[in-house]
Amino acid sequence: MPPHCDSLDGPVVSAARHALEAGDVDLVLPYVPEEAEAEVRSAFARVREVRVLGTEARDVADRHFFETVVRLHRAGEGADFTGLRPAGLSTGPVIPLAERAVLTGSPVDVADFLAGELRVEIERRLGEVHTLAAARERSVADARRYVEAMLGFEVYCHHLYRALQAPAHAEAAHHH
Repeated sequence: MPPHCDSLDGPVVSAARHALEAGDVDLVLPYVPEEAEAEVRSAFARVREVRVLGTEARDVADRHFFETVVRLHRAGEGADFTGLRPAGLSTGPVIPLAERAVLTGSPVDVADFLAGELRVEIERRLGEVHTLAAARERSVADARRYVEAMLGFEVYCHHLYRALQAPAHAEAAHHH
C-alpha cells in the first residue's frame, strides 16, 4: 500500500491538523471508528492544554495527536500502525488521480489511466501465454510452462474481477 493515510501529508493527519487549528475535534472524528472516539476526544483535550506551553511543546503534542489518530484509523482498517511516514513520499500514480476524481466528481482521468494499465498488463500476460503455447508440444517441461502461464492468466483475470467487485474502504475494514 502506498504511503497515504499514515503520512504527515495524508488525509488523516491533514484532518487532525485542521481540527487542532480550528479547535474542533469533530473535524477528525470521521477518520476513526466510532469506538475510538473517546480516545481521540481525550487526546485532543490533553493536546490542546499542552499546545499553549510554547512551540516545542506544541510540536510534540501535535505529533502525539497525529500518531494517536493515525493509529486508531489504521486499527479501524485492520492494519498495523508502524509510525508516521514523512510528507512528500510518492503515493504512486493512482491516488492523486483518485483524489482529483473525488474533488471534481469526474472519473475520466482515473478510469482512463486504470484501463490503460489493465490493457498493457493483460496484453503482456496473454502474449506470454501465446509464446509458451507455440512451444508446448516440444516437451513436458514446455507444456508445464504453458499451463502455468495459462492458468496464471486466467486466475489473474479472476482476481481482477473480484477486485472490481470488492467492497468500499469502510466496508472492507469491517470484514477484517
